[in-house]
Amino acid sequence: MKKNNPVVVAVDLFCGAGGLSKGLEKAGVQPRLGVDLDPYCEYPYTRNNNAKFSLKSVDKIQPAELQTAFKDADFSLLAGCAPCQPFSTYSQGKDKDERWGLLNNFKRLIIKARPDLVTMENVPGLVKQSVFAKFINALESEGYSTSYSVVDCSDYGIPQRRKRLVLLASLLGPIKLDSPRHSKSSYKTVRDVLGKLEPLRAGEGSSTDSLHQAATLSPLNLKRIKVSKQGGTWRDWPQNLVAECHKKLSGKTYPAVYGRMSWDEPSPTITTQYFGFGNGRFGHPQQDRAISLREGAILQTFPKSYRFLPPGGEINYKRLGMLIGNAVPVKLGEVIGNSIMRHVINYQPGS
Repeated sequence: MKKNNPVVVAVDLFCGAGGLSKGLEKAGVQPRLGVDLDPYCEYPYTRNNNAKFSLKSVDKIQPAELQTAFKDADFSLLAGCAPCQPFSTYSQGKDKDERWGLLNNFKRLIIKARPDLVTMENVPGLVKQSVFAKFINALESEGYSTSYSVVDCSDYGIPQRRKRLVLLASLLGPIKLDSPRHSKSSYKTVRDVLGKLEPLRAGEGSSTDSLHQAATLSPLNLKRIKVSKQGGTWRDWPQNLVAECHKKLSGKTYPAVYGRMSWDEPSPTITTQYFGFGNGRFGHPQQDRAISLREGAILQTFPKSYRFLPPGGEINYKRLGMLIGNAVPVKLGEVIGNSIMRHVINYQPGS
């Protein structure tokens, strides 16, 4: 092991399309295995990352599988972005901790496999749940130093307003996420990353990039987007275009749908339905359409070369929206990776 070039090997649980793994790789961490239940994750994960993929539920993973993946590493990293749905219909009537079964399985694997390092990215609301306090207490009782914070991705050079909980833990010593380097005056904007892409009409696709494809718009929604302002809402429309549900008192408090993004600000949070004009403020700042699948991926800081489908693969908006919208932004993964690499260099013997 070289002091300034340690080999840090990662296993990425709930890996999805590979946003976190790609970011870790850019920082010098070596992702070796991604684990996910969704078979549609396998192609983008293995096509874009130098790692294997295991189609498996995390509750079926055994510690020995992780230890095999960590073989020959100077330091081992277990990453997990457990989908947390504590308020789902399924969870009603269940014990509170059962609602967070995936998180508890992540905890099980940490305790049994004892990786040197741990990272987790999750929804901000998790920090208020008792299960999170139990998670932290369990790690600290096993000798891990922990730190966590809710971050706004735009503070880290990501052209998107996206708040996420980021946790780091280490057996080596105190660890923390690198401090933000951006403020409002230096935020990456929609214009910065999408301004030079090929123009499209609603329902059109690029001849050179199959993912740069925009969903169709109904005649009514085409009229609506034509009168929509950058950063505005449906409240800017003529009354005859406003949806009946928004005319009711209960609907007047939901303005963050049917809107255009602003060129000179970060985008709103990219969700799994970002390709639909009516699903949020996902209208293109200038063109009369929702943003394309590729544009959403770029706002999630996936490289333009990132491939989500094999050649000739079917463009399924819902499926691709899930892969891209649920991903950890690549740039956030890189920030996490840089924080970890600096940490292991500082805590090596003789440092």
